[in-house]
Amino acid sequence: MASAGLEILGLALCVIGTLLEMVACGLPMWKVTAFIEANIVVAQIIWDGLWMSCAVQSTGQMQCKMHDSMLALDHDLQAARALTVISSVMGVLGLMVVIAGAQCTNCIRADTVKARVVNVGGVIFIVAGIFVLVPLCWMANNIITNFYNPQVPTARKREIGASLYIGWAATALLLVGGSILCCSCPSSTNSGYSVQYATTSQYPAATTRATANGDYDKRNYV
Repeated sequence: MASAGLEILGLALCVIGTLLEMVACGLPMWKVTAFIEANIVVAQIIWDGLWMSCAVQSTGQMQCKMHDSMLALDHDLQAARALTVISSVMGVLGLMVVIAGAQCTNCIRADTVKARVVNVGGVIFIVAGIFVLVPLCWMANNIITNFYNPQVPTARKREIGASLYIGWAATALLLVGGSILCCSCPSSTNSGYSVQYATTSQYPAATTRATANGDYDKRNYV
């Protein structure tokens, strides 16, 4: 029962982490405008994402433009695109694997095989978390490096956006949930000792009738 509860907990964490990862992948707030020096009062805010760039006006209007060419993007954006998509696909694959081997399903009969399948699903979720962690850290490192680089113009400096924080939260959930699923073990419903009862046909002396005086032969008790 405890093992099934851990599986449900790990699966729930991994599902939430996968959904947050997809949200972070789609949101355009990976890089946002840095409000420093003369940029404290600006007419618009720039959001740079994996798939589009948005300009938010001071009046509240927002205009977004899709990235026309993938090859024209920076290397960190190209890597983030590929790794986040691969991580999302692995999250969906890990979900199907864990559901197939969960104790609450009957897709697989043997308890040992079910536990191994759940462990494989946990490993898939952990790898998915690592895949999404790499572009997040790479992007954050480039943002911080450019922010403190005096050669970069102030208008082109960016700060860490909300998508990176959502992605880090998704990574933590995927790693924790995958680790819980890897600790799943088959439920022990039977003990190591088996009791076998012999039939009366194996002991013909036990079926010997009583003697004439009504007493049983002493050999029957041996």
